[in-house]
Amino acid sequence: MAMDIILTILNIIQWVFFTYLLITTLYIFIFALAGLFKYKKPKPIDDKKRKYAVMIPGYKEDEVILEVCEDALHQDYPRELYDVIAICDSYKPETIAALKKLPIKVVEVSFDKSTKSKALNKTMEVLGDDYDVALILDADNLMEEDFITKMDESFRAGFKAVQGHRVAKNTDSNFAILDAVSEDINNHIFRKGSRIMGVSSAIIGSGMAFEYTFFKKMMSEVHAIGGFDKEIDLKMCRDGITIEYIEDAYCYDEKVQKAEVFQNQRRRWLSAQIVYFKRFFFKSFVALITKGNVDFFNKAFHTFLPPRILLLGFMGMIFFISLFFYPHPMAILWIKLFILVFITFVISIPRKFYNAQTLKAIISLPKGFFLMFLSLLKVRGANQKFLHTKHTSTGTNVKNIKNQKK
Repeated sequence: MAMDIILTILNIIQWVFFTYLLITTLYIFIFALAGLFKYKKPKPIDDKKRKYAVMIPGYKEDEVILEVCEDALHQDYPRELYDVIAICDSYKPETIAALKKLPIKVVEVSFDKSTKSKALNKTMEVLGDDYDVALILDADNLMEEDFITKMDESFRAGFKAVQGHRVAKNTDSNFAILDAVSEDINNHIFRKGSRIMGVSSAIIGSGMAFEYTFFKKMMSEVHAIGGFDKEIDLKMCRDGITIEYIEDAYCYDEKVQKAEVFQNQRRRWLSAQIVYFKRFFFKSFVALITKGNVDFFNKAFHTFLPPRILLLGFMGMIFFISLFFYPHPMAILWIKLFILVFITFVISIPRKFYNAQTLKAIISLPKGFFLMFLSLLKVRGANQKFLHTKHTSTGTNVKNIKNQKK
C-alpha cells in the first residue's frame, strides 16, 4: 500500500515536470521557427539624425577599456553627433590618464557597492540632457563601424528602445564557443523570433540604445545590483514600449573562457531571473487578462523558462534513461520531447557554428551543465552583491572580421 502511494506521488511529480518542460519547449520551438523568416524593418517617419551618448561603464577594466574607447571613435556616423563616455569605477590612475588623452569624456565614479545602474545614473547626472539617445556598451564591447548609423534608422522609425546584434568577440576556448553559441541561440529565439512574432525583442545589457530622456527617467527608478537590464526590459513592456532588434547592427562581446567565470556569470543571471519572476510574473498575467498586454506577459514568461543549457542537459539525461532503462509507456513521450528540444537548437544555431571547432567544444557541455546546476543550488543571495566578470580579450579577431568585410 505504502509503495503504491509512493509510486503515485512520483508519477504525479513526473507529469508536472513533463508538463512544465513541454510548455517551455513548445514556446521556444515556435519562436525558433519564427526566427527562420525575414524580418521587415519599419520605415523611418523622420529624417533627423540624433545625438548619441555612447556610455561605457566599467569596473576595474584597465586591460580592455583603452582599446574599446579608441574603437568607438571610428564610427561612420557624423563625429559631432556622438560622444564616447568612459565611466571609470576603480580604474588605475595611469588608465585614467591615458583615457583623458583621447577625444572622449571621462566620468570617474566610486560607490560603497558598485553597480552598473549606479554608474549610469551618476553619469547622466553629470552629462546633463544634451543628447537624444543613450547607447550602452560594456567595457569589452567593440562596434562595427556602421553600428550607430543602423541603430539610428530604428529611432527615426519611432522606436524608443533598440537592441543591436551582440556576437562573440572571441572563440578561443571551448567555454567561449559554447557561450557564443548560447548567445546566438538567444538572438535567434528571443530577439529576431520575438520581433517576427510581433512582440518586443529581449535586451541583453549592452549593445543597446534608448531615447535619452526616457532612459534617464527610467533608470532613476532602477536600483538593481544585478540584472538591471531584465528590470528595464520588463518595465518597458509593462508600459507599452516596444523594443526593436537590429539583426545587422553588430556589437562584439567577450565570451567567458574559464569554468569559474562561467559559473559566477550564470549564478548572477539565474538569481536575477528568479528575482524578476517573483516580482513580475503574476503582475504580467493580471495585465494580460485585464488589459490585453501580451508583450508584458510574453516578456515575464521568459523568467519562467529554464536556461537553455539546463534544458538540454536535463532532457539529454532523461532521453538516455528513457531509451535504455525506463520501460514505461511515458518513456516515448520523453523521447519525443527531447527530439523537439534538439530540433529547436538545431534550427536556432547559426550555420557558422557547424564546424569541427564547435564539435570539439560540445565535449564541454556536460561540464557546463554541471556548473549551471551548481549555480542553481548556490543562487541564493547572488543578486544582493556585485559579481564582477573580468575581461581580458583583445579585439584581434574582430579587426580581422572587419577587414574581411571591407
